[in-house]
Amino acid sequence: MSTDTTASVSTHVLDTSIGRPAEAVTVSLAARSGGDERYVTLGAAPTDKDGRCQALPALPEGTTHVRLVFDTESYFTVKKQAEAQQDAPRVRDSGAFFPEVAIAFAVIPGEHYHVPLLLNPFGYSVYRGS
Repeated sequence: MSTDTTASVSTHVLDTSIGRPAEAVTVSLAARSGGDERYVTLGAAPTDKDGRCQALPALPEGTTHVRLVFDTESYFTVKKQAEAQQDAPRVRDSGAFFPEVAIAFAVIPGEHYHVPLLLNPFGYSVYRGS
């Protein structure tokens, strides 16, 4: 939750190749206070069955930039194994083309930032949601 001196961040992941939420995508959150500073990882959490990442840590006071890193390789590896076990048609001929998706954005104290990831094996899109 954002305060007057901090911003807040939330995200969810939708696998557009199947039109469903992407469960068990690990999302790590890092922050920095200024463009010249290094990002500090604050924590990580997996997405739930609705594709939402409910357990991201709070941002520290003074945060100006945030980076979300989505572990897409693990997600697609597990997904491919599950498809093979179900005798599903082969829709992915190799591992993840994008092993991770890193999104960096600027934040302003007092604002909430919802940044969804629309994901498929060979592309992705992000936007600032509500």
